[in-house]
Amino acid sequence: MNVSSEFFMGNEALCDSSRYNVPPCLTSSKHRSNRKKLLLSFLLLGITLLFGPATVVFVWIRYRRGNRAPQQEDSFSSITRERISYYELLQATDALSESNLIGSGSFGSVYKGILRSGTSIAVKVFNWQLDAAFRSFYTECDVLRCLHHRNLVKVITSCSNIDFKALVLYYMPNGSLEKYLYSHNHFLDIKQRLSIMIVVACALEYLHQGCALPVIHCDVTPSNILLDEDMVAHLSHFGISKLLGEHESDLYIKTLATLGYIAPEYGQDGLVSTKCDVYSYGIMLLETFTQRKPNDFEGDLSLKQWVSHSFPEAIMDVLDANLITPTNNRLQKELDVVASIMEVALDCCAESPEGRTNMTDVVGMLQKIMIQLLTC
Repeated sequence: MNVSSEFFMGNEALCDSSRYNVPPCLTSSKHRSNRKKLLLSFLLLGITLLFGPATVVFVWIRYRRGNRAPQQEDSFSSITRERISYYELLQATDALSESNLIGSGSFGSVYKGILRSGTSIAVKVFNWQLDAAFRSFYTECDVLRCLHHRNLVKVITSCSNIDFKALVLYYMPNGSLEKYLYSHNHFLDIKQRLSIMIVVACALEYLHQGCALPVIHCDVTPSNILLDEDMVAHLSHFGISKLLGEHESDLYIKTLATLGYIAPEYGQDGLVSTKCDVYSYGIMLLETFTQRKPNDFEGDLSLKQWVSHSFPEAIMDVLDANLITPTNNRLQKELDVVASIMEVALDCCAESPEGRTNMTDVVGMLQKIMIQLLTC
């Protein structure tokens, strides 16, 4: 009460009666309004402090992932943003010439092509005279558009008109697993064969358990396993694949798969489930290490029976003779490894679907066997 108004000059945050030359104090209603504004400001500040760093981290992770994307996919980024016309495909494949033919099947043929950019592609042309081939084209489009896995052959784009249907795929320069198993000019050792089988198992595990709706490949064979420039396997050919609906575990369909790889319930009753892929995979696993096709046997004898009769004591009698040399000082350890692989394969080939293992367990078991092999 004894100080003059000059004492309070410059203290704009103070309030009192006007005789001290400071702003008048707010009424209670204005005071409450200011408190609400202050509370809202603190709330907004808290939200910013909470989500701001999280947003920065999210953007940083996406940026890092983008920088780590495979170079192969980067090289095709310009392709995927534009359509490839029918005439461009004709130019790339020299009008689908025989010299560029790299494979053929019941539904069509596959040609190697080179785009104007210099990029190598594989063009899968469907036989327009077959209704089944056109259905296969649409099935493959429907399935592949919702699949994203590094060990599945990726589709770059499609080309479709009234009498022409084709898929443009990543070109796999090393061909199929079948070529490597039965060609005199190529050879795969135990480690390479096991690596390929682990990769295929991972791809099937993704189809069965990693998708929103399970996918049944229906035709797991060595000819449908393609190898890239680094000999990494990619599962291909989804023309007869089936998508299981929600809450479905199996369905009845017409049997279209490759003889020798068909599960009993699929061949006899047309009942297909993910366990059919497990059976086919088991047969292919036996074939990979015996170098014997399932159709090489006559009468009641099958590849599975032939191996099981020799398992485990006489495993060397059914093993691919090129894999192991008798003078190898690691012979017994490698035989033990192969015996473990055969055991996994036979588990996959159980007659009853309920008796077969699932692909998640197959991946885990084969990875443990790979560790065992590397320590030999």
